[in-house]
Amino acid sequence: MDNLAERETATLPAAAGSGAARKIIFGALAVFIILGALLAANDYGRNRAYTTLETRAASAAELNAVLLRTVLEKQRSLPFVLSQDRDVISALTARSESMLHLVDRKLESLIEGTHASVIYLLDAKGTALSASNWQEPTSFVGIDYSFRPYYLRAMANGSAEHYALGTISKRPGLYISRRVDGPSGLLGVIVVKVEFDELEADWRRSSDPSYVIDPRGIVLITSFPEWRFMAQAPIPPDQVGPIRESLQFGSAPLAPLNVTPALTQSSPDRVKAQMPGTSEQKEYVRVRVPVPTTNWTLQLLTPAGAAVTESIRSAQLAALAVLAPVLGFTGFFLYRRGLALRRLQEQELARLELERRVAERTEALSTAHAELVMQAEERQKTETKLQTVQQELVQANRLAILGQVTAGVAHEINQPVAAIRSYADNAKTFLSRNQTEPAKENLSAIAGLTERIGSITDELRTFSRKGTGDAGPAAVSDVIEGALLLLGSRFRQTVGKITTETPPADVKVHGNRIRLEQVLINLMQNALEATEGGPSSQISVRCAVADSEVQLTVADNGPGIPDDIMQALFTPFNTSKDRGLGLGLVICHDIVAEYGGRIEVESSSAGTAFTVHLKRVV
Repeated sequence: MDNLAERETATLPAAAGSGAARKIIFGALAVFIILGALLAANDYGRNRAYTTLETRAASAAELNAVLLRTVLEKQRSLPFVLSQDRDVISALTARSESMLHLVDRKLESLIEGTHASVIYLLDAKGTALSASNWQEPTSFVGIDYSFRPYYLRAMANGSAEHYALGTISKRPGLYISRRVDGPSGLLGVIVVKVEFDELEADWRRSSDPSYVIDPRGIVLITSFPEWRFMAQAPIPPDQVGPIRESLQFGSAPLAPLNVTPALTQSSPDRVKAQMPGTSEQKEYVRVRVPVPTTNWTLQLLTPAGAAVTESIRSAQLAALAVLAPVLGFTGFFLYRRGLALRRLQEQELARLELERRVAERTEALSTAHAELVMQAEERQKTETKLQTVQQELVQANRLAILGQVTAGVAHEINQPVAAIRSYADNAKTFLSRNQTEPAKENLSAIAGLTERIGSITDELRTFSRKGTGDAGPAAVSDVIEGALLLLGSRFRQTVGKITTETPPADVKVHGNRIRLEQVLINLMQNALEATEGGPSSQISVRCAVADSEVQLTVADNGPGIPDDIMQALFTPFNTSKDRGLGLGLVICHDIVAEYGGRIEVESSSAGTAFTVHLKRVV
């Protein structure tokens, strides 16, 4: 051990010097690794954020395009149906004022159900004959729309769609037109104007900035009304003149949108945009999806700044979360390596001290173990004695019950014995007279009386038997009948009225029949003593059956239990009887608890009711 200590002392300075160098090198390397990991996490988090934003934006754009298509498809069927309507055809053919007014009212009634902006009927020359707004100051009736593209294309091709600013209402919308043909040829054109105010409001509430452009890049529908009729890119001068002449967008300036690409080429498409009401440009991810059944394109902008920053932060935190344990473990390993030589001597000394203490502790534990074994054996003996005393106490209580009911049972047996003697004498007389039938009847009566005596004596023997008290399915009806058989004579002699409710024989509970019978007899004797001497004494034995338990109730109309006794009713030696020991209810409580049940007591000046709850066996 001395040589080991000398070697350890010699190596300590060298180990200290190399340990300081290792710390410097490890610190520099850890800083380099952390910086590299943060840069890599920055790129990874940024790319992942843009990919996620593009996927989310594409889903939102598809949903908005579907909503727009749904609105369009709903309105496209209306011109087709109206072009086949008899009233419309008749109004164009007859040109009578009554027919035109009829069509006015019909078109007006369709506005609320279809949510169209306006519906109007043009004749073959393009003049409006009827309109849903015929009663309004801005009525279209009498206006010439022959210059409108939706009229010209419908006359030529049968149907047309044209997005433009209204010449009278100055409100933008999509005009859906359908040519009306009659038996004699072309009659006119039915036009439905659809405005997208509700759709644009839904976009503003539920998604990122969205707008729809036509093939020229002009914004038609948008979640920002300020962007309407702005252009995605400057419109060439040679196209501006025809657009102005068509009055499609009125006097809108057709200024370019403040949406510019963030990079020349990027995937996903990243742009810089300034939202209306703000003074700074922010970065967005832009997605484009075509609007089905149209030549329009829907574009959606998803804010990228906060999401990208959060993704980068999450990636960097994840990188640090991975690196921190690795670097920490490495540093801890180096630190432990530096202390290894110094600890060798300390561990050897600690080992010797530990062996000494282990020897002392082992001796102390051996002594304690021997004492615990002795105490366990004494406790086992005590528990065995306690169980024996408890069983003896239950048996003593049972024998005490037999002593109390002996007089009544003796009276119960004496009556059938006297009757047997009388029936035997009568049978002898009948036989001497050769009267066999009356003799047989008397002998049958004797047999019945002997069975009665046998059942009483069997119940006495069974009840007095010590037994083991093993639990099993016990029929509640047998328990009640056994108790009544032993106490029947006492009840007939002293109680004014006793009522019993015996359940069907298949109602069984978990317990031992004799011990449960002992509980019931104790409760019935208490009820008998409580009502003894009182006027119109009444005792009832009731049974209520539930899904999982059976409730056996013994109730009387005695004076009730005093409050001081009631507070410690199931405490040994607590009794209100002059000659009672106060153990009967304690034994009943223990027997019922042993079978997983409980006893509840309700007492007042009107009487007392003991309810025994037992587990039902199905």
